Amino acid sequence: MSRSDVLVVSATKAEAVHVPSEFEVLITGIGKVSAAVAVASALADYPRTDKPLVVNIGTAGALHEHHSGLFTPSTVLNHDISGDAIRALGHGVADLLALPDGDGSVLATGDLFVSDAGVRDVLARRADLVDMEGFAVAYASARGGARCRLVKHVSDTADDSALDWPARIDASARELGRWLAAL
Repeated sequence: MSRSDVLVVSATKAEAVHVPSEFEVLITGIGKVSAAVAVASALADYPRTDKPLVVNIGTAGALHEHHSGLFTPSTVLNHDISGDAIRALGHGVADLLALPDGDGSVLATGDLFVSDAGVRDVLARRADLVDMEGFAVAYASARGGARCRLVKHVSDTADDSALDWPARIDASARELGRWLAAL
């Protein structure tokens, strides 16, 4: 696979600042709706039989204090949708996606910026990490016929330390850029 066959997706420019220049980069904006719309629109510009590998890079909060560094989740879940209630009403809902080539970790995605230890502890029963775009990028990629990888770097412990996120982005962006350079 050549680097031209990869679409790097990031919520913010700051998270993508160290992406090697030979990669195409899509900045989506923060949150699930922005991410899903941006990825779906970008993939619509590719031929149906020639979709890129979508690589979503970004920061994540660790839901367990022993987690640090870089993760490539195998599972991503949409943590702030009432999947069980919707299914009980007789409707299907995608709230969990499996991803190939992952490291076994689970990423929870939601539009809630997690900075409260109590919320973190509830999410920690289901996942290792939390972010705000991963599920949407993976879902839009799957619907658009593209393979997807999620690459997340821990920037905080999803508690009040998350409020220092702006000061920690560059360190995470450097690690994400290194991962891409080795691709």
